[in-house]
Amino acid sequence: MKANSPWPGSPSPIGATWDGDGVNFAIFSENATLVELCLFDSATDEIESARLVLPEKTNQVWHGYLHGAGPGLVYGYRVHGPENPALGHCFNPRKVLLDPYAKSIARTFSHGITTTDPLQDNAATAALGRVIDPAFHWNGTAPPATPWHETIVYEAHVKGFTKQHPGVPENLRGTYAGFASPAAIEHFTSLGITAVELLPVHYHIDEGRLVDAGLVNYWGYNTLGFFAPDPRYCSSSPENAVNEFKEMVRVLHAAGIEVILDVVYNHTAEGDHTGPVLSMRGIDNSCYYRLAEDRSRYIDFTGCGNSLNVAHPHVLQLIMDSLRYWVLEMHVDGFRFDLASALARELWDVDRLGSFFDIIHQDPILSQVKLIAEPWDLGPNGYQVGNFPVLWSEWNGRYRDCVRRFWKGEGATVGELATRLSGSSDLYLHNGRRPHASLNFVTCHDGFTLADLVSFNAKHNEANQDSNTDGTDQNDSWNCGVEGPSADPAIHTLRLRQQKNFLCSLFLSQGVPMLLAGDEFGRTQGGNNNAYCQDSPISWLDWNLDEERRAQLEFVRRLIDLRRKQPVFRRRHFFQGRAIHGRDIKDLYWIRPDGMEMSELDWNSPHVRCLGMGLLGDQIVECDERGQPVRGDSFLILMNAGDAAVPFCLGARQLQVAWTLVLDTSDGANSLQEGAFPHMAEYPLQSCSVAVLQPHYVPFA
Repeated sequence: MKANSPWPGSPSPIGATWDGDGVNFAIFSENATLVELCLFDSATDEIESARLVLPEKTNQVWHGYLHGAGPGLVYGYRVHGPENPALGHCFNPRKVLLDPYAKSIARTFSHGITTTDPLQDNAATAALGRVIDPAFHWNGTAPPATPWHETIVYEAHVKGFTKQHPGVPENLRGTYAGFASPAAIEHFTSLGITAVELLPVHYHIDEGRLVDAGLVNYWGYNTLGFFAPDPRYCSSSPENAVNEFKEMVRVLHAAGIEVILDVVYNHTAEGDHTGPVLSMRGIDNSCYYRLAEDRSRYIDFTGCGNSLNVAHPHVLQLIMDSLRYWVLEMHVDGFRFDLASALARELWDVDRLGSFFDIIHQDPILSQVKLIAEPWDLGPNGYQVGNFPVLWSEWNGRYRDCVRRFWKGEGATVGELATRLSGSSDLYLHNGRRPHASLNFVTCHDGFTLADLVSFNAKHNEANQDSNTDGTDQNDSWNCGVEGPSADPAIHTLRLRQQKNFLCSLFLSQGVPMLLAGDEFGRTQGGNNNAYCQDSPISWLDWNLDEERRAQLEFVRRLIDLRRKQPVFRRRHFFQGRAIHGRDIKDLYWIRPDGMEMSELDWNSPHVRCLGMGLLGDQIVECDERGQPVRGDSFLILMNAGDAAVPFCLGARQLQVAWTLVLDTSDGANSLQEGAFPHMAEYPLQSCSVAVLQPHYVPFA
């Protein structure tokens, strides 16, 4: 286009906004002395075709309006100001910078000598934005708005989920379109999940050290653009990424599946003081980042080199504008906040009532979507499980750790296990939250897969080229007697059983279950518990399912179906005891193998590895969203983490009952079955197994 001098335009909205006649450009920089808008004729050009000075600065926002400009325009910025890192200023007009509000990425950043050399012009390698037309036909689809207590989350990577899927057209594998293909939708709906939680899809870059090693940042926790879907997951040219992402959301919503984004607002891809000048560092480093006492260095609560300065009003505005954009324009249903404790740090300490939460709570848009915290960071007192405010759910790391320790066979775990399975009221009841505040998980992208959790005692991350020093050493895993693959049938059978034990614990607990993609059919990463840099078969789902893996998939489908059909497994409120007609009848009870209720001595014993959890569905004292009373069936869940079978007495306190077996994880491929047992019978509960039974009440004679 012919570049005319910009009109003054408006400081709002920030970003590049097309109004049908032209494009308004606005960018925040408190300390800049001049801002130049750089226009490129195409994304492949090595130098801009025009530099236009933004003519106005209003309330620290530089702005200008280009009449006649429109969608497809490729642009960046050069920002002038003091080049004095000792004072926290990193202005460098030799660097073309990506607009933090760019909605589309026209060209991705590429490493080279211009990356770190401050004297080199980087116009040929810089990431560039593209002006978009936001119009999209949603065809009447609306968000599913699944209630929290009915939600089942499936954590997945857009590329890894379909990269090897034979039912997805080859040209769509690894893309947004592939993730919404009929084969993918069929898997989601037949599995029974209600929401996908996507690993980061915001535009990110690969760290230089990974590129040098021939690796990439596969997970994507290295964000550079908080408004733009990453074009590497687009099935066609980068300019189609926005609409392809929207189409993915539209198709998932039509199938009744919500979309939750894993978002990284705690740091950016510009890294520490040795990192490249790509965007915010060159726009106004001292405002966007938390600086140390030596202002040439950064305070780092994330382990990634820098921390965004959430205490600054314009940085907070950037985050809120990004969140609203993804809800209003991209129609996503919620967010999982990576290292969320870093966002709660007003000055140094974690302040769970800080301005970040205040603004979200009063926001009419963001207060209505699903908000999930990863409730920790790497700073002092960063582990904040249970301390986030109302409206928030949390990845419950204490649930993961306790369930893993119990099935590993550790003693002195049953007391905490009971609390975790029943919703973790010790963490969430105190401030008025409900069981759905606990997002329960046994595995996630960060760590072992479920199959590896029962096959390895130690991490095996050699492929990451970091001498196996990366990744956690605290896995609470048990290899069942042999490290890694084993041809021993007994070891193999035990590992299959242990996976089912974990799955039963997850889906029969109160709270919101999250399943890691591939765990439904035993995916392995070969013992790699930190596959963040593995864009390879190590991370991609292997869809070549043998009979055994198909049987596990069917087990998970039927287990999820059991949860979705039975209200007692997805209560809206915590359990509570109450008296009925003068009798002390509870909605939850715990028994030991002799049929008697657990005592204080039992709860505190380091030797108890077997117990029963009774859920009385007909005693639920709550209503659904329409005010109708919730009633359901009752169940007895027997769990034995010991190494010997236990005869478990099927008593039922004051009631005469017969028992129907619903599930037994020790029964091989046919682990969901039926069977009848009379009152006071002894059920042969096998070692390392779960059995679920359903009572049929008959009054005592």
